[in-house]
Amino acid sequence: MSNRFNRVLLSATALTATLSFGATAWAGEIVGRVGVDGGARALAGAEVEIVELGRKTATQPDGTYRFADVTAGSYTLRTSYSAGVSQQQAVQVPGAGAVTADILLGGDSQMAEIIVVGQRANLASSIARQRAADGVQSVVTRDSAGQFPDQNAAEAVRRLSGVNVLNDQGEGRFIAVRGLDPNLNAASINGVRTPSPEADIRSVALDVIPTELVESIEVKKTLTPDMDADTIGASIEINTTSALERSEPFFGAKLEGSYNDLTNSWSPKGSVDFSTMLTDRLGIAGGFSYYKRKFETDNVEMDGWNEEDGITYADTVEYRDYDVTRKRIGGSLSIDFRADDNTDLYLRGLYSRFDDQEYRRRLIFDMEDAVPNSGSATTARFDSADGERFTVIRDLKDRFERQTISSLVAGGETHLDAWTFEYSASYSLADEKEDGSLDPGRFRQRFSGTGGSSGAVTFDYSDLGKPTFTFDRNAANFLNPSRYAFYRLEETDLSKSEDEEWGFKTDITRSFGLDQGQFDLKFGAKARLRQKTYDFDLNYFDGFDGNFTLADVIGEGTYRITDIGPVPSKKGLRDWLASNRADLELSDVDTIYESAIADYAVDEDIYAGYVMGRYEGGPLRVIGGLRVEHTKDKVAGNLVELVAEGAVRNGVELDEDTVFITPTGQSKKYTDWLPSVAVRYEAQDDVVLRAGIFRSVVRPGIGKIAPRFVVEESEDGDREGEFGNPDLNPYRAWNFDIGAEWYPAREAVLSGGFFYKTIKDYIVDAEFQDGVLNGIAYDEAIIPINGDNATVKGFEANYQQSLLFLPQPFDGLLVSLNYTYTDAEGDVLGRKIPLPASSKNTFTGVVGYEKGPISLRIAATYRSGYLDELGSDAESDRYVKNHIQWDVTTKYQLNDNIQLFGELVNLGDEPYLAYQKGPNGDRLLQYEEYSWTGKVGVRLTY
Repeated sequence: MSNRFNRVLLSATALTATLSFGATAWAGEIVGRVGVDGGARALAGAEVEIVELGRKTATQPDGTYRFADVTAGSYTLRTSYSAGVSQQQAVQVPGAGAVTADILLGGDSQMAEIIVVGQRANLASSIARQRAADGVQSVVTRDSAGQFPDQNAAEAVRRLSGVNVLNDQGEGRFIAVRGLDPNLNAASINGVRTPSPEADIRSVALDVIPTELVESIEVKKTLTPDMDADTIGASIEINTTSALERSEPFFGAKLEGSYNDLTNSWSPKGSVDFSTMLTDRLGIAGGFSYYKRKFETDNVEMDGWNEEDGITYADTVEYRDYDVTRKRIGGSLSIDFRADDNTDLYLRGLYSRFDDQEYRRRLIFDMEDAVPNSGSATTARFDSADGERFTVIRDLKDRFERQTISSLVAGGETHLDAWTFEYSASYSLADEKEDGSLDPGRFRQRFSGTGGSSGAVTFDYSDLGKPTFTFDRNAANFLNPSRYAFYRLEETDLSKSEDEEWGFKTDITRSFGLDQGQFDLKFGAKARLRQKTYDFDLNYFDGFDGNFTLADVIGEGTYRITDIGPVPSKKGLRDWLASNRADLELSDVDTIYESAIADYAVDEDIYAGYVMGRYEGGPLRVIGGLRVEHTKDKVAGNLVELVAEGAVRNGVELDEDTVFITPTGQSKKYTDWLPSVAVRYEAQDDVVLRAGIFRSVVRPGIGKIAPRFVVEESEDGDREGEFGNPDLNPYRAWNFDIGAEWYPAREAVLSGGFFYKTIKDYIVDAEFQDGVLNGIAYDEAIIPINGDNATVKGFEANYQQSLLFLPQPFDGLLVSLNYTYTDAEGDVLGRKIPLPASSKNTFTGVVGYEKGPISLRIAATYRSGYLDELGSDAESDRYVKNHIQWDVTTKYQLNDNIQLFGELVNLGDEPYLAYQKGPNGDRLLQYEEYSWTGKVGVRLTY
C-alpha cells in the first residue's frame, strides 16, 4: 500500500503545483464571517449576496463566506437567514486584495433566541442549509446550545423527509432513504467514506456513532461531480464540530439514566463536549460519550413451512430469550489552525467503540423428521406414537462482540486570489471482533415411540406473532433438565472483520466574476485504497467424555411470551467449560470446515477524477460536469468442499468425511463515466425550484464478491452450497429529481418533489438447482446474481414550521410532517418483485412546543412493510410488517446553564414481525418485542 500511497501523493502534489502558478491578482475579494449572539457563535447556512452583481454564497459551518474576483467599486451586502431576518451593509472594494466584512445578525432579541435555543434552533438551521444547498438534501443539526435531538446518528435522521430507520433489537441502526435498501447508501465522517465493521455488507450501522460527537448530518439525495458517486439512495454526511464555529469557550456535559420496562433496571449515560480558541488562530474542539444500555428482547422464529392434507405447519419452532448489554464509548477531536488569512488547516479524528454482550436462551422444536397427524390451517399436532420422531433442543448463546470505527483526516484550504485549493489525506478503519463466544451450546431430548420416550405437542399459529404450544404427553420429561443431554458446542476462537481505507483528495476551483453572477470551474482527483478481510476460526465440539446434562448448568429465564423453561444459565456453560475442556470431543472435520468457509480478502482501489462548472446569476444556479471512476478489485477466498464418507474423490472412495480446501481468487477492473446536472432556480424570494439528473454506481457487497464457495457433498453425491460471485456487476443507475420548496414565513418550509431511477444489474440472492459456477458443480445452491433492469419512482412531501402567527401561548408550537411514496420493482429469473428492503410508504409526524423554559416534542415514525429476502419462489419470500414508533421528549430550562430532560422511547411497544405470504394466510418467520424505555437527565452548558 505504501507504493500506491506514494504514487497518489506525488500525482496530487504535481497537479496542485502545475495549476497554482497561474494564480495572480485578478481583482479584489470580499471575505467575512456571519455571527450571532454578539459574534460568539457562527451562523452556518446564512445567505450573503452582493446585490449589484447578483452573486450569492452560503456561509460555512464556521460562519465564513468569500467572494473572489470582485472588481473595484461600492457594493451592498445583503444577508438573510431562514429565521426571517435580513439586513444590508455597504462595502467598498478598492481593487486587488481582500476586504473583510464581518456581519452580525441578531439585532432583535427574538432572532437571538431562535438561533440559540432547542427545537427552533434545530429547525431554523436545518431550513437554512436545505435552502442554500446545491441539490436535494435534508439536514439535521445540533443547536447552538450543543444539543442534538436524538441518541445516535441513525435515530437522529429518523424524522427527515424521505428517511426511515431499520431497527435492531428495538434501536435505530441502518438508514433507508426513499424506501430503498440501506446498502444503496454511503456514509462519510468529515468527508471520509466510512468503512463497515461487519463482514458481509457495505452499509454502516450508524448506531455506533453517538450524536454528542456530531455537529450536523446531511442526507444528500442528488449528487454533483465533486462527490463520490457510490450511492443510489443518498450520501449521508456526518460532520463533527469545529473550534472555529465559536469565538468564545464552550463546555457542555450531560448525565442521563434510562429505564427499560422489560429489564426493570437503569442504564447510565454521560457525555462532555467542548470548544475553545487557544490563540487567535488555533482552536480545539471535541467530545466524549459513554453509554451502557441493558435491555431484553422476547423473540419467536419459525422456519420450514409446509402443507400436508390441509394442515399448515413449520418444521422448526424457536422461542428465543435475549438479554443484552450494549456499551458505547466515543470520542472526537478537531484541531483548526488559521495559518494566515488565506489558508485554513485542520485535523479531525473520531473514534467510536460498540460492545455487545448477548445472552440468548432458546427452546427449539425440531420437527424435520416428522409430519403432523392432525391439525388445520392454524394448528398442528405431532405425536411420536404415530412413528413421528421429533427433537426438543434447549441451548445458549454467550457472545461478546466489539465493533470500532476510527476516522482521521488532515487537510486544508488555500485561497490565492481567484483560485481555491482544497486538499486532504485520510485514514479510516472499522473492525468487528469476537473472541471466545459460545454460539451455541446445545442440549437435546428426542421423543419417539409410545413408551417413556414418547411425546406429543400441539402448536396453535392463530396469533401470527405469538404462536403457542401445548406438550400433552410425558410433559414431566419435557420439563426435566436432566433428560436433555449435551451434544454440541461451537466456540468462536476468532471472528475478525477488518475494513481499512486510505484516501487522498485534491480539488481546485477558479472563480470568474461576471457582470451579473459568477462562474466557477472546478476539477479534482481522488484515490480510495481499500482492503477488507475476514478471518474465522471455530472449535466444534460434538461430544463429552462423561455425563453432562442441562441440569448441570440450569438457570432462570426472562421470557414473557410463554414458559420456555428449563433454560441454561447465562454464565454456567462458560464456567463449566473452564473446568471440563479437556474432556470435550473436538470434531476435526466440522472445525476445519466451519473455519475455512468464511475467510476472504478483498482489495478495492477506486481512482476518480472530475471536471465541473458552477454558474450562479440572480435567481439561477446550474451545476454540471463529468466524473470518472476506475475500480480495481482483487479478491481471494476458499473453495471448501465437505465430501461424505463413501463418496468417490479422484477415483478413490473415501473412508471418512473429508474436507477439501482450495484457495481461489481473481481480479477485475471496470470504469464508469458519470455525468450530472443540477439546477436551482428562485422563482420568487420565497420559492425555490430544483431539478437534477446524475448517474451513479454502487459496488456489490464485499461478502458477495468474495470467492467463497461452500459445498457439502453427501455419500450419494448430492452437492449443496452457497457461493460468492466475483463476476457480479455493480448496480448502475440513472437518477432524476424535480421539486419545489416554498418558504412562506420565518422558520417555515413546504416542499415536494418527484424522483425516478432506473437501475441496471441490481443484486439479489437466488436459489438454483443443478448447475455449475466457476467450474464447481452443484445440485442446489444460493448464489448472488445480477437481476435485470429495475425502476424506482415516487414522490416526497415535507412541511415544517414554527407557528409564530398563533396567539400566545400557542405561538410556541412547532410542527413537522413528511411523507414519501416509493414504487421500486425489478425482474429476476422471470419474476417481477419489489426491490428488497424498499417500503412503499414512509411517514413522520412531529408536534413540538417551545416557549420560555419549556420544550416538548411528540414524534411518530411509520414505514410500511417490505420484501426482506427473496426465496426460491413467491411463497417462500420473506416480508417485514409495517412499523410505527411513538416517542415523547420533554425539557425544562432551569437557568442559562442547567436543563432537565425526560424521554419515552417506543411508547406503543411496537414489535418487529417478519413473515411469508402463504396460500392460507401469513406464516410467521420472526417476531420480536422490546417494550418501552424511559430516560431522564440533566444538561449543563457553560
